[in-house]
Amino acid sequence: MKIKIYTLLLFFSLIACVDLNEEIESKQSSNQFYRNGADAIAAVNAIYAGLNPSGQSLYNSLFQIGVEMATDDFEAGPRARNAHVRAISGLTHDPSNDRMEQLWLQSYEVINLANIAVDRIAQIDEENITEELRNRTIREAKFLRALNYFNLVRWFGEIPLILHEIEGLSPEELYVSQSTEEEVYQQIIQDLKDAESLPAPDEYDNTDSGRATAGSAKSLLAKVYLTREAWDLAEQKSKEVIDSGWYGLFEDYADVFNPSTKNGKEHIFSAQFKGYSNFVGNSLASRSAPTNDEVPGVNGDYADALHRESGLYESFSKDDQRKAVTFVSEMVSPTDGEVYTFEVHLHKYYDPSAIGNQSNSSKNLPIIRYSEILLIYAEARSENRNGPDQEAYQAIDAIRRRAGIPTLQETAPNLSATQFRDSVFQERRKELVFEYQRWFDLVRRGADYYVGTLKAAGKTNAAPPPHSLSDPTTGIGPESKPQTESGLD
Repeated sequence: MKIKIYTLLLFFSLIACVDLNEEIESKQSSNQFYRNGADAIAAVNAIYAGLNPSGQSLYNSLFQIGVEMATDDFEAGPRARNAHVRAISGLTHDPSNDRMEQLWLQSYEVINLANIAVDRIAQIDEENITEELRNRTIREAKFLRALNYFNLVRWFGEIPLILHEIEGLSPEELYVSQSTEEEVYQQIIQDLKDAESLPAPDEYDNTDSGRATAGSAKSLLAKVYLTREAWDLAEQKSKEVIDSGWYGLFEDYADVFNPSTKNGKEHIFSAQFKGYSNFVGNSLASRSAPTNDEVPGVNGDYADALHRESGLYESFSKDDQRKAVTFVSEMVSPTDGEVYTFEVHLHKYYDPSAIGNQSNSSKNLPIIRYSEILLIYAEARSENRNGPDQEAYQAIDAIRRRAGIPTLQETAPNLSATQFRDSVFQERRKELVFEYQRWFDLVRRGADYYVGTLKAAGKTNAAPPPHSLSDPTTGIGPESKPQTESGLD
């Protein structure tokens, strides 16, 4: 089967070059652009920018709309009027769904930018770039390529594996055969192993906050191994991150989402947002915030909502410090000073400094953070030993202790492997709400688990995956992957 991949050529990247038999005198080709170290940095910065540009983009609400709404814990809110969005929420979407198409297109756009950077930076004359900078920028590009392929292979299963710049419009370049999942995963693993040689987090200064590091690569690699159920490798790699001393838990869970502590000790890799700066704020804040009808002056969109039938909100004990950070049902109006109560809303990305205009929220979105590494270690160690030991308990209990709830060691010290697995998944569910993790967790537990969980939450249209567990169980299988020749509108 051939799939036609259209790659959007981004002018701001200055790195796409297509021969259309026409001379364009005022444009700069990739051959002209990649001349020195500054160009290498600019090219890699463009890849980062592709993760969450303004508008509906991969890490700026598109994951939530295109994937997370198809889980038990989320749904389209009252202000989500788009038919494609509501179809995903109700699990009635089909191959024509434009949000799934955008996940596909935008992921490959970022991959193409990474491919170009990897190829072109390697060709810069040695007198114009230090070997240290050359290696660092190439490894950053490989990390970002691996991240996007990791998402794609989990969503769609077998996908085209493209590793070099698309320079023309020939059928050979546009019609690309699917690779097996194994081939895609091997490339992801190789890219991340290369990226492990990036600088350590403490080797960067504040001006480089948010860049991929050795810790980012090792952490994502641990997650890849976990997803593939390579328990021994997942345990080893997550333990390597833990033992590195680079990261730790904030004492206060709220600091994970505090703009003043962004890129702090718990943050391993995050999508970077800065309100009132080129309009790149975290749109999840506005999409989940109450409307003016609920709280005058807040001016939220309420397009992302909690699916109450899932029981997620009720699963938090009253003492769990994560509850007040994750949800809200009462706010003071910035207009009249009155207290208003309303149905429970998601609240993690609400930024008090952007009252009335939450589209300018400066809260970062964690892609992977240290608490998840602890959970990866707990799960992998238990699975690797057919049951939890003291170290597995200690890893999960560090998170529960920070949340202010009793430890598992105190309340359930003799769990079986199955019981401990369920405990880890429930802890992931509560710790990582609204962080683009739930769908992936449900699917890796298998089709029966996914379908049973969603149907129990009232989403009765849930169906098993068409061919393998790595395909979405929401109807996006190998016969229904987005196939398009058009770019973004």
